[in-house]
Amino acid sequence: MSEEILINVTPQETRVAVVENGVLQEVHIERARARGIVGNIYKGKVTRILPGMQAAFVDIGMDRAAFLHASDIQGRINVAGGRMPAATDMPGRAANRAAGGEPGSPPPGISELLHDGQEVVVQVVKDPLGTKGARVTTHITMPARYLVYMPYSKHIGISQKIGDDAERERLRTILKAAIDDNEPGGYILRTVAGAVSEDELSTDIRYLKRLWKAVQGRMQTAAACTLLHEDLTLALRTMRDLVRENVEKVRIDSRETFVKARDFAIEFIPEVAERIEVYPGERPIFDLYAVEDEIQKALERKVLLKSGGYLVIDQTEAMTTIDVNTGAYVGRSNQEETLFKTNLEATQAIARQLRLRNLGGMIIVDFIDMTDPDHRRQVLRALEKALARDRVKSYVTEMSTLGLVEITRKRTRESLEHVLCEPCPVCKGRGVLKTPQTVCYEIFREILREARQFDSDKYLVMASQVVIDLLLDEESTGLLNLQEFIGKPVHLQVDGLYNQEQFDVVLM
Repeated sequence: MSEEILINVTPQETRVAVVENGVLQEVHIERARARGIVGNIYKGKVTRILPGMQAAFVDIGMDRAAFLHASDIQGRINVAGGRMPAATDMPGRAANRAAGGEPGSPPPGISELLHDGQEVVVQVVKDPLGTKGARVTTHITMPARYLVYMPYSKHIGISQKIGDDAERERLRTILKAAIDDNEPGGYILRTVAGAVSEDELSTDIRYLKRLWKAVQGRMQTAAACTLLHEDLTLALRTMRDLVRENVEKVRIDSRETFVKARDFAIEFIPEVAERIEVYPGERPIFDLYAVEDEIQKALERKVLLKSGGYLVIDQTEAMTTIDVNTGAYVGRSNQEETLFKTNLEATQAIARQLRLRNLGGMIIVDFIDMTDPDHRRQVLRALEKALARDRVKSYVTEMSTLGLVEITRKRTRESLEHVLCEPCPVCKGRGVLKTPQTVCYEIFREILREARQFDSDKYLVMASQVVIDLLLDEESTGLLNLQEFIGKPVHLQVDGLYNQEQFDVVLM
């Protein structure tokens, strides 16, 4: 599978498009005024302990306090000053539990681990989403090209996506030989580390140790609620995380960013340095492969399938629902075969839309009902296979008797819709508006309410053009009857600033 990465850079934002076989699969956007903070390390201050939720709020210098759950806290707390105190530094029974002195005992509660006003070094694992603050952890990790360094752990791990046992053993042997047992810290080999050499791993290790030493130095002097380490920019993160062996080209339309990306590649991924090139074309780089058009389509509810069927995708705060429909596809044989082929085609489109829209959390897919158990199994396996190409971890449940499949997909940043859009100021995100007729009847009830409470000579109704037109036309009889009932005249006035649902009844 051929893959290209297009990087569009402007002073305001950087956009990255991942194109596989000429089809857009992923879009990453980073704006100068709202850079993502996942991976950033802060020296924070505990502002509130929540024993009922086993969590704490930590001020990291942002608008909203970050959320730190007890399960995201090291057995030894990383405090200001850059050291990890021994378990005996912790108060009371928490020290014994952290040190393993009470086998089988429950883990220490949040009140035993932290206290108000305590300074703690944390790393962001989830960007602020909606009204929620960032999710943070004290399990600090620092990624490089092939390795992830864990300063406060001695664990040696290998990505599960490296499936060959012999290769896993080879990598484990090389890594153990490359690190000093007397030095702190553990490592995880990333998926791209397959077939990597000892020299390449040693380069990563040296880079990560230098980086961590610099962070430790800042821990000693930095004040609370300040940034200690900022992750790479989107363009360089793309080079580190997305550029793999099957990437044929990395095209960048900014010479300055190209130089930075090339220098980064020469130092850390020299085998791909020659594949990075400046895009000099007059035509915008995102017009290649119709990327701009695909981004616009990714903001729509309806996704058309080649067969004539379609998906309807609705994103809510609690979950995302995907409904599969046959649409114009009627098939050539029997109904069961038609439904099976539509569902099978939908699995590929669903996997692509999850990546393209960056949908995370709980996702419910409503496939068209199929009676053949074998067809149901095939559709589920096809969905799992399509999702296996996704870099983001997901979990798929078995299909229910109603044809529903639950998917959980890890969410670390805002979806494409949340990045590019905001709730409609008219409908407030509901997606629907009251009809002009409904608003007319609300106006009638409001006039009756005002007439019973206050003595006024006349009333002035201010509303949108479409509502006033309806009051003068189809609802004119009802308005006349109302005026006779209250014994007062009602005047109408159009206000161009009012939306269809807004109105005012003014006493005159």
